[in-house]
Amino acid sequence: MKMNKWIALLFCAASSIGFTASAAQRPNFIIILTDDQGYQDLGCYGSPNIRTPRIDRMADEGMKLTSFYAQTVCGPARASLMTGSYPMRVERGAHDDGLMVHPAMSLNEVTLAEILKDAGYKTGMAGKWDLSGRGQLTFRPEFGPHNQGFEVTLWGQNSKCKPLYSGQKVAMKHANRPSPTELFTNKAIEFIETNKDEPFFFYLAHPMPHTPLVTTKAFKGKSNAGLYGDVIEEIDFHTGRLLDKVKELGLDENTYVIFTSDNGPWWIRGKDSGHAEPLRSAKTSTYEGGLRVPFIIRAPGKVPAGTSSDLVTAMIDLFPSIAQLAGAKVPTDRVIDGIDISGIFHGQQQELNRPFFYYQHRALRAVRVGDWKLHLPHTELDKTREGEEWQSHVPPQDRTYITELTLYNLKDDIGETTNVAKQHPEVVDRLLQQLDFAKRDIGTHDVIGENSRR
Repeated sequence: MKMNKWIALLFCAASSIGFTASAAQRPNFIIILTDDQGYQDLGCYGSPNIRTPRIDRMADEGMKLTSFYAQTVCGPARASLMTGSYPMRVERGAHDDGLMVHPAMSLNEVTLAEILKDAGYKTGMAGKWDLSGRGQLTFRPEFGPHNQGFEVTLWGQNSKCKPLYSGQKVAMKHANRPSPTELFTNKAIEFIETNKDEPFFFYLAHPMPHTPLVTTKAFKGKSNAGLYGDVIEEIDFHTGRLLDKVKELGLDENTYVIFTSDNGPWWIRGKDSGHAEPLRSAKTSTYEGGLRVPFIIRAPGKVPAGTSSDLVTAMIDLFPSIAQLAGAKVPTDRVIDGIDISGIFHGQQQELNRPFFYYQHRALRAVRVGDWKLHLPHTELDKTREGEEWQSHVPPQDRTYITELTLYNLKDDIGETTNVAKQHPEVVDRLLQQLDFAKRDIGTHDVIGENSRR
């Protein structure tokens, strides 16, 4: 495979900035991934009515990224996290109907857990996997996390987490008692206690606050934001439990803890819905509210406390960044789209001029470089049944097809309200070159990219 020259140069430059792990003191990693949590739905990101004191303290003791991107929906976000690649590159597994990359991910993919396991890490996962097939009941358990590098697992394929598996065997009928948030946090704490004397990686993939919303009596009715707010406040409480356990075990200064979400919130407005303000739109849309999500990283003594960065970063970057910090080997036989951003985590990198490509399932929609974001017009392919299905889940006010090249300056217009393409033709031309590269190399719609593994 030919790696794009731009990507190769940027990866090498970024990799030279971060900390490199020594064999004697390799850091631990915990990734807490929530499901459908909006950009605004934490106190430290501006929520007016959801209280998250423990996650807010995590931000005070670490770093916030304010231009961090996942994907528009659940499965693709998880594929990008596990592989460091745009989902359109990732090889399909069984039960992938092609409508939404990637409800099923091939076992040929090399995952973050696999490279860390090969580097001597203990690996564990609890929660929603969503990479074993799209069907709620017809997914393939053999495509679960236990066959993708995770040694200890308690997982469900979908947001209902019904049934729950340990490896490939059914362990529980469902995760609703006492609550999925408490259950999966308990599993994380158990894993950390067991493996405290060895380097470890734990992936805590909460199925909340995706619908159907579930919480315990202790949190029901406690927030000022309906059941959705109750669920977030329970996540905050159990995040605090996990952080307390890390500190109690003497692991605080050698553990990177990350908190983020897989995509924006559902668009249905009301007391039980999330919010992405000041961003436009919500889940499934390629406006900012669909992909830009909260991101906090904490590692005392490594990540400078009380800091933030607005550099363009993404879920795909966690794979090479964690590999760099752990001393693990990134595959060289395939294109990895993510870049090492550990220098940003450590407060050592203040500039980054990279493109981020916005995909709505299989359709390339937009690109961002720096403050500029260019939306492509929708095409005739979008008027097919498949295209209509994609667009039908977008918030109603944003379902109108884009009919012309649309340029926004996100620094001045974070809500994407004013098209300035005609005033900046040179920026449009520059970003179109990036989009032409993505179409050719990554792919779009039914075009298989030159360096796609699909």
